[in-house]
Amino acid sequence: MDRNVLLLKEMIRYYARDPKRIQHFIKVHDFAGMIGKLEGLEDDEQNILEIAAIVHDIGIKVSEEKYGDCSGKHQELEGPVIARTMLEPLGFEDSVIDRVCYLVAHHHTYQDINGLDYQILVEADFLVNLYEDNASREAAEHALQRIFRTESGKSICRDMFGLTEGTADQAGTISIQ
Repeated sequence: MDRNVLLLKEMIRYYARDPKRIQHFIKVHDFAGMIGKLEGLEDDEQNILEIAAIVHDIGIKVSEEKYGDCSGKHQELEGPVIARTMLEPLGFEDSVIDRVCYLVAHHHTYQDINGLDYQILVEADFLVNLYEDNASREAAEHALQRIFRTESGKSICRDMFGLTEGTADQAGTISIQ
């Protein structure tokens, strides 16, 4: 059986009785997979991206237990060890696990993004978080301008939230039409 399907099943079991978190990682996985394919990722990088999208928030439970919150920094700190523990028994290669754990450890860090897989994971998570947080149009526009770099991610963000490419006014701010 496909290891990614087994991983999805394990994550559903990990988040048993928490449908909101299950829905979140499924949506991030789908957006990441779609953007990666639209951007033409090689098969190996696409696979790493999709695995990372499945487990990207795996540190939330431990963060809540240990720190009383699920801040991005705590997720990045706690997530890689848990991800590795879940990935190793499923037979993922060490190089795949290492990159996935790196992405889990950085998915809330938005500067110095190294790699298209990293950029796409951030964009997919933003698409889902903007929707789930009922973000304002202005917040979506801000994310579009500050976070999104791939053409596919930008296009999806504009379509989802009814944004245009915008034009800069004299003060350099973006006007939404």
